[in-house]
Amino acid sequence: MTYQHILYEVDRKIATVTLNRPDRMNAWTPIMERDVRHAMEAAATDDGVRVIVLTGAGRAFCAGADMDALKELDPNDVRRADSAPPFDMNRRPDWQTRYAYYPSIAKPVIGMLNGATAGIALVHALYCDLRFAADNTVFTTAFARRGLIAEHGISWMLPRIVGHANALDLLMSARRVLSDEALRIGLVNRLYPPEQLREQTYAYARDLADFVSPSSIAVIKRQLYDVPFQTLAEATIDANREMGIALRGSDFREGVASFMEKRPPRFTGE
Repeated sequence: MTYQHILYEVDRKIATVTLNRPDRMNAWTPIMERDVRHAMEAAATDDGVRVIVLTGAGRAFCAGADMDALKELDPNDVRRADSAPPFDMNRRPDWQTRYAYYPSIAKPVIGMLNGATAGIALVHALYCDLRFAADNTVFTTAFARRGLIAEHGISWMLPRIVGHANALDLLMSARRVLSDEALRIGLVNRLYPPEQLREQTYAYARDLADFVSPSSIAVIKRQLYDVPFQTLAEATIDANREMGIALRGSDFREGVASFMEKRPPRFTGE
């Protein structure tokens, strides 16, 4: 596929999806929506990819929806999902909605937030598994200051990351949140000086790609995203079942062997 509003590359088992409208601070468009979803699905099914990084070109991650498109937005558009694949009745419906598909990807998705992260961009950042940000990044939900509401599942996801009271604050006020506060409330996992963000993010991603079992990551990620829908007993039963599978897998044998032999592991994901 030829992408119009993103860049996509794979290097050393890491796929990078870059929002690529730097002249507009990577403002979100329907074309970008289609491009990002296609790239994420390509990375998810590529056996040569073990980690996905989502970032922006230039000085911003994404300044939110493109205002030119937003001015003429059809109210019925929010119910559409032209770029979404057909519904799969064998998968959890929650992770098949228009934007909330990142948790269904059986690989870690890291948001490398290199600048302004606003509105729909914050929605995407929250659906990433981890968020590493430049220490000059500014965040805002933006919606309430545009006469809009908490959209695309952010009302469900944000409280689970920063807590109920912080989520109400960020959504109702739509105020600007600086990076140090974002770290303090758990909105981001790590902060780095802008000139170190890329190096540090990819060092973390390479460590996951090279030294962590992809089968372990896939199961752990699913377990954590299933938890809000489970009781403790159900989570324990699920863990016991997955533990039995893991103990029979080649990644478990390789993990033990590499530790005993004091060498890097050669995981296959099986």
